[in-house]
Amino acid sequence: MISKSFLKSGHTPTLLSAFLYFDLSFMTWVLLGPLGVAIAKDFGLTPAQKGFMVAVPVLAGALLRLVAGVAVDHIGPKKTGVIGQLIVLAGLATAWVLGVHSYNQVLVLGIVLGVAGASFAVALPLASRWYPPEHQGLALGIAGAGNSGTALAALFAPGLAQVFGWQNVIGLAAAPLTVALVVYLLFAKDAPNRPPPKRFAEYLDVLKIPDAWWLMALYSVTFGGFVGLSSSLTIYFNAEYGLSAVTAGFFTAACVFAGSFLRPVGGYMADRLGGVRTLSVVYVLAALGLVLASFQQPSPWVALACFLFVMMSLGAGNGAVFQLAPQRFGKEIGVVTGLVGMTGGVGGFYLASSLGWAKQLTGSYQTGLLAFAALALFALVGLTGVKTRWRKTWPELAGAAGGLRL
Repeated sequence: MISKSFLKSGHTPTLLSAFLYFDLSFMTWVLLGPLGVAIAKDFGLTPAQKGFMVAVPVLAGALLRLVAGVAVDHIGPKKTGVIGQLIVLAGLATAWVLGVHSYNQVLVLGIVLGVAGASFAVALPLASRWYPPEHQGLALGIAGAGNSGTALAALFAPGLAQVFGWQNVIGLAAAPLTVALVVYLLFAKDAPNRPPPKRFAEYLDVLKIPDAWWLMALYSVTFGGFVGLSSSLTIYFNAEYGLSAVTAGFFTAACVFAGSFLRPVGGYMADRLGGVRTLSVVYVLAALGLVLASFQQPSPWVALACFLFVMMSLGAGNGAVFQLAPQRFGKEIGVVTGLVGMTGGVGGFYLASSLGWAKQLTGSYQTGLLAFAALALFALVGLTGVKTRWRKTWPELAGAAGGLRL
């Protein structure tokens, strides 16, 4: 899958540094999800409060991605990434030293963790600008596989919380982030073809282009589903099947690893078959899996299989969307990544919070899962409607009549 031409065309140290930064930032971003069972026990939270608690970092990260995307185009991805990592480290240290003593303080911590979620808008342009169009899917798939950081949180945070207490886990998270920062400072480099800075208002000109809105909508489903479930599944398996926080975290980690592994595969498939074709299959499979998962399965193992299927589909879809984005918006990839990433986070906020409300109002998560399955089908309908125009106009806009893979 990784060819010699791919290795020669870009900058491997930057690509791997972007992956590590993204991976450990995402680990931190969703930390409240794996710690949610312990936090909810300490503060006596309702299902709706638990859903909102894990959704706040997702929404904060979504909104801050736009800020990060603009900063990437203005001061460069490397400087933007360093600033973001320092803010997160300072926030974790402050929360650990002073302590978190109420639900409202947990929400404030969630906003700080959102800065880590904004890493998406930094890591992907950092990697993307080093690679030509024919390798964008794979390059952004590798960098974007940093989604797997959410699995690290699910895998280790519940067990560490049992041993050291959940508040100390917040402090422990700073250690791997510090390692990532050092690697990033030493090995990451901005690509030489970085476009010159623009006036702030110019960055938002892409919002006048319908294609940007389409990419935002498509990603709100694929990434929204991925991160929303990543943040919620530990609580889901604990509430629905009575699994311990540690076991529920293992189940969640398996789902996240599967989805993260399929992101570069989805990017590679999109390079070979076209992003539109790949996404069309993704939405059908994701909707099917969400419908199956919405019904109370006879055992947690069957439920796990359903969510593995969903997360693998959504992970491949994430890679496919970002095979398309740089083909249409190569010169504006920083701000477009921020905008698309923002709506992906908004989709995750919607899913995580709606699952909590569905559980509280109906006693079941089914309504929330079925509603998101419907969104996947709506995305498929929209994609089907625009694909013919994209295939006709995008090569002309890019000046590459035969070089785009849609």
